[in-house]
Amino acid sequence: MSRPPDALQPVNPQKLRSGLDRIWHATGYSLDGLRAGWRETAFRQEATAAIVLLPLAFWLGQGWVQVALLAGSVLLVMIVELLNTGIETVVDRIGPEWHDLSKRAKDMGSAAVLLSLVLALGIWTAATVQRLGIS
Repeated sequence: MSRPPDALQPVNPQKLRSGLDRIWHATGYSLDGLRAGWRETAFRQEATAAIVLLPLAFWLGQGWVQVALLAGSVLLVMIVELLNTGIETVVDRIGPEWHDLSKRAKDMGSAAVLLSLVLALGIWTAATVQRLGIS
């Protein structure tokens, strides 16, 4: 028995796009994600810190590797925060009732944010100690 042609069509029309049209629409979806992230207090705090820390990375860093580590660690915190928010949003969409697996997913997302913050703090502390010559 053959399948109707509709069965071959992807559920998401984005999958039918290609080239610059796909890039254009993907960019729009990414900007929508950043706007959604901005509605989250933690992401706004991290983005505000990034406005200060990213330029500071160019002063503090001694060489491109340090600058990349400093700036990258700040961006990594923001990336992980967005992923954590995505996990929380999906879990909340499933239902408001308490479930052990939902709690575990949210806790693991939160732990990922914590680890990214610890990493950033370590990188910034080491670079600051080296830059200021503190022994």
